[in-house]
Order: sequence, then structure tokens, then C-alpha cells
Amino acid sequence: MHKKYLIAAAAGALVLALTGCGQKDTPASGASGASATGSAAPARAADTMAKIKSSGVVNLGVRESSGLGYTLGNGKYVGFHTEMAERIVDDLKKDLGMSALKINYQPITSQNRIPLLQNGTIDFECGSTTNNKARQKDADFADTTYVEEVRIATKANSGINSIEDLNGKTVVTTTGTTSVQTLRKNEHAKSMNFKEVMGKDHADSFLMLESGRADAFVMDASILAANISKSKTPKDYKILTQVLSVEPIACMLPKGDEKFRKAVNDSIERQIKDGSLEKLYTKWFMQPIPPNNAVIGLPLSASTKDAWAHPNNKPMEDYQQK
Repeated sequence: MHKKYLIAAAAGALVLALTGCGQKDTPASGASGASATGSAAPARAADTMAKIKSSGVVNLGVRESSGLGYTLGNGKYVGFHTEMAERIVDDLKKDLGMSALKINYQPITSQNRIPLLQNGTIDFECGSTTNNKARQKDADFADTTYVEEVRIATKANSGINSIEDLNGKTVVTTTGTTSVQTLRKNEHAKSMNFKEVMGKDHADSFLMLESGRADAFVMDASILAANISKSKTPKDYKILTQVLSVEPIACMLPKGDEKFRKAVNDSIERQIKDGSLEKLYTKWFMQPIPPNNAVIGLPLSASTKDAWAHPNNKPMEDYQQK
């Protein structure tokens, strides 16, 4: 199984650079993959549709180095969730009866995404944010469009084959992601003692593993695969088969704006029903993608298929750990 993931990672050099759930972000109290929220201000109950129609612009939060969205430079943003969001904007344009609707791409991080949503800098974001109960206090979520698995990456010759082998080791995770919570929860549950260090972003976290400053990197499997694939020697790394948690990833929306949430969900459900979302997934995970025409090689998971078959915005806590 390790070999299987290594192959997928290498093939996927792609995103890599991009990568980063993938960062997932953390909850408002400070959680994972997405941003530790820390609510900077009370959630606003805005009429986002009216704001968009009046301005003629959608301020879209995008990621620069995630497995679900990344930048090619020069203001160009691509990826599965980025292109899905562009289709959502196209549907919003039709809903509003507009002939044109401009997209202003606003790069976001795990740390600032919730504050930028709350203060109106972005109208919504489709990156790699984990939907959990802590974040739901500060924002709303659209239907789940990707279900991520948090795993462990380490050097192939490390002798680490499970989370139990991390006892006494140095483990890196990315600041502001839900993986931090996952790591702490496992440490407490298994009574292990390991040193936890934080990378400022996914690339920095992987560099710590690559340089030997960390023995393992805990993060979304898609992000791990992306970083390994873009490394100098992908075969020197492995992704453990053990799944630490299953996390639903969804677009994050302004709190309390039900009209806007319905419009976004209507678009997502349309993309699911007409098969275009699955084709989009195949394009970004099973076919050559820019900038290096690498193939990530991550087939659509059973968990994501189920989320599409039964649209919902259940938080991470409602998912059963495997």
C-alpha cells in the first residue's frame, strides 16, 4: 500500500507545488487544514447576492498551494475547487440576470480566510477548508464536494509504519490546519510523547521532513502526495496507509445568508447531477495537469461519491473515523 501511494504521489507531481487542504484549516479556536479561526469579528448576515449584483464583481477566496486549488503565477489560479467555483459564479450570473460578472481572485491562507470572509473582503471561498463545528460558529458551509483523509508521510527508510511509531519522534504539521487537532487528539488517546513543530505553510512543513528536522509530516493525503511528487526524489518518501481522520471539504460562505447558500448549493447539485463535477475531478486528479503535466492519480473515493449522492454539509464530527 505504501508503494501505491508513493506512485500516486510521484505521478502527481503536480499539484504539488500547489499543494497544500491542501490545506485544511482550523477551527475558530485554531484548528487544521483550514484556518484556526479565531474569529476576528462577529459573523455578518449580509445579502451577498445583492452586493454582487450591485458591484458586478465576485470576490472569490482561492488557495495558492493546495491539492484542490493553486496558482500558476501571474494571477492565474487553477485546480478542482477553483474551476468548480468559477462554474458556481457562472450560475450566479444567470440567477441574477446579469450579462457579465467579473471574478476578483483573492489569495487566502489557513490563518486569514475566516476573518476575510467575516469582514467582506471575500464573498466566499472554495479552497481546502474542513467543515467542522468550531468553524460553523463563524461561517456557513456549502454542500461537501470533497472528502479528505489525513495521513502520515515519512522517509521510506524511517522505520515508521504507524502513528504508534511516532513516540519520541519530531512531527511537523502546518499552522492553522485541522491536522493539528488530529495530531493532538491521537497523542492524548495513545499516551504518546512526541515533539510537535509547525510549518508556516505546506511547503515549509515538507521542507522540515526533507531536511530531517522532522521525522513525519501529518496532513491531508492529497497535499502529502503533491509535495512528495514535486520533491527531488519521490521514492525516498512514503505515505502510511493508516487514516487518522476523515474530513469533509466544502466552500465556506458568509454566516446567516441563506439565500446565497441556496444559490451556491443549487449550482453544486447541478454540477453533480449533470456529471460535470465528476468530469472536473477526473481532469484535475486523473489526467495531466499544469504546470508540469503530471498526473496525481487519486481516484474518486467512496466517501466523496457518497457525499455527492447525498448532498449535505455535515461537519467533520459527524463522520466516522476509519
